[in-house]
Amino acid sequence: MRRPYLPPPYPPPPERSAELRRRFAEEARSERPDLSALCLLIGAEADGSLDEAGIDAAQLELDRLAGELPYRPGGPQAWADAVRGVLGARYDFHGTPGDYDRLESSLLHEVLRRRRGLPILLSVVWLEVARRAGAPVYGVALPGHFVVGFGPAEEQTLADPFDGGRVLTGTDTEMLVVGATGAPLDASMLEPATPLEVVQRILNNIRAWAAARPEQSDVALRAVELALLVPSHPARLRYERGQLLVQRGQFSPGAEELDAYADLIEVVDEPTAEKVRQQAHTARSMLN
Repeated sequence: MRRPYLPPPYPPPPERSAELRRRFAEEARSERPDLSALCLLIGAEADGSLDEAGIDAAQLELDRLAGELPYRPGGPQAWADAVRGVLGARYDFHGTPGDYDRLESSLLHEVLRRRRGLPILLSVVWLEVARRAGAPVYGVALPGHFVVGFGPAEEQTLADPFDGGRVLTGTDTEMLVVGATGAPLDASMLEPATPLEVVQRILNNIRAWAAARPEQSDVALRAVELALLVPSHPARLRYERGQLLVQRGQFSPGAEELDAYADLIEVVDEPTAEKVRQQAHTARSMLN
C-alpha cells in the first residue's frame, strides 16, 4: 500500500516483498552469488515501482555497456583505462556530494538511470560491466570509500568510479584511507571484497541513510531484514530489528526479537543481555 505522506520510492506490497526476499535469500546462499541480481532485488524491495521488466532492463543495460568495451585491451592498467573511457568519459557515470543524501544512490537500477550514486554502487556498475567483458576485476572495500581493482596483487590497478574512474596512484589510495580513518594504508585493505561483503556494505549504507531520517524507519527495517538473510550476518542485527519494530509501534514482535538477541549474547555478555531484556519488558508494557 502506498503511503502518500512519505516521499517516493514506495515499498512493494507484502506479496511482492515476500517473493523478493525469498529470491534474495536463495541467491545469497548460492554457491556463486550474483552481485547484480542481489543489488536489483534490494532495489525492488526498496522501490515498489521496480517490476520484473525493470529488473530485466537493468541487466540488459549492464550487458549493453559491457558490449561497448574493447576486446581484451591488455593488462590491468589497460582494462582500467578502457572501462573509464566507456563509463566515466562516454556515459559520465560519477558521484557528487549530494548523492550521499539520496536513497536512490544506493539502488542499482536508479544509479544506472541517473548515472550517479554512492562509491559502492558506482563500483558495482564498473564491476558488473567489466566482469561481463572478461576483465580481471573485483571490488576493494577501502575504509570509507569503495573502489575497484584490476589484476593480481603484484600488478593491481585501482580505479575510483565516484571520480569518473580515475586511476589511483599509491599516494592517492593512501590519502583516501588516511582521510577516512586517520591511519595508514594496510595491505589487507586492498584484498578483493566478496559479493556478499559488497551487499552487506550496501545494506549498511541504506540503514545509515534511514537512521538519520526517523520517518524512513520502514526503509531501515527492510534493509535490516534483508541483511538478516545474508549468511554469517552480525548477531547485533537482531537487536537493531527489535528496536525498529518497537519504534514503529510493533511492541510484541519487537520485544520477542530483543529477547532472542539477549539469549544469543547472554553467555558472552550477561550485563548487556539483562539490559536488552529490560528493554523488551518496557516494550511489552506499552501494550497495556
